[in-house]
Amino acid sequence: MAVHLRLTRGGRHKRPFYRVIAVDSRAPRDGKYLEILGTHDPLKDPAVTTLKSDRVLDWLRKGAQPSVTVRTLLRRAGIWAAFEASKKPANA
Repeated sequence: MAVHLRLTRGGRHKRPFYRVIAVDSRAPRDGKYLEILGTHDPLKDPAVTTLKSDRVLDWLRKGAQPSVTVRTLLRRAGIWAAFEASKKPANA
């Protein structure tokens, strides 16, 4: 089972609110998910993103592939840099 980290949409008409989720890659956008990892509210100025960094890092270490948008959110939160640093060998 391939796991992806991606967004699922909530909110009402023209008022989007997103959850960052871990999901089986074959599931539909708003279908069944494995775990909620955070939220993203693009309507705030600036946009507000809250993430469970320890759980996101755990999924990334297990091989989960983030979508392009989720990867951007992880970079802005600094989680992607922490993940990249954990992949490098300790003596390098």
